[in-house]
Amino acid sequence: MPIVILVRHGRSTANADGVLAGWSPGVGLDERGSAQAAALAGRLAELPITAVVSSPLQRCRETVRPLLDARPELPIHTDDRVGECRYGDWTGRKLVELAGEPLWQTVQHHPSAAVFPGDTGESVRAMQARAVDAIRDWNARIEAEHGPDAMYLVCSHGDIIKSLAADALGMHLDLFQRLSVEPCSITAIRYTPLRPYLLRLGDTGEFGGLLPRPSAEVGAGDDAVVGGATGAP
Repeated sequence: MPIVILVRHGRSTANADGVLAGWSPGVGLDERGSAQAAALAGRLAELPITAVVSSPLQRCRETVRPLLDARPELPIHTDDRVGECRYGDWTGRKLVELAGEPLWQTVQHHPSAAVFPGDTGESVRAMQARAVDAIRDWNARIEAEHGPDAMYLVCSHGDIIKSLAADALGMHLDLFQRLSVEPCSITAIRYTPLRPYLLRLGDTGEFGGLLPRPSAEVGAGDDAVVGGATGAP
């Protein structure tokens, strides 16, 4: 079965502003994110990627554009199932404000019970289920088209990738906040008929994200950043 290369989108304007973007339209990469996307093709140059699957959101499409420009033979597919979690009424709000909401603690410590508020809000369980279904479907399609040793790339979002990594590890969803994937990081999973193997997790090739963060910043203490870590300053 294939190897899937999961790429989180580069740093977005919402990441830089500490905003939970969700499915908000018009959220693209900031200057740092554009530089991360430009470097992605070189980081992946030796890998025999056969196809690219992307979240439909702008920040993901902008992240894979330099790779597609460098390798125009790669087909590009869009799949809503690897799109961002639907945060409902939390969408567009500052993370520092959301940290004071009662639901925040559920998202941190019991995410399998978390349902985001509002008519468009999604549960974290539903988010993981659709993402896992998408990867399983793409595994079968890529293997049928390119063989069992094929490799393909999926550009998605922090919480989606963390939930996929948790599934690969056999980790309960309530523990997925223990994982961290920074902007434009690479997580690689090799699937087999018996079990998946997590080959890389949140690999950026640099160590700026390990630097201590200001104590007032969300994610600098005990809490995980909903939507994904913002990476190095």
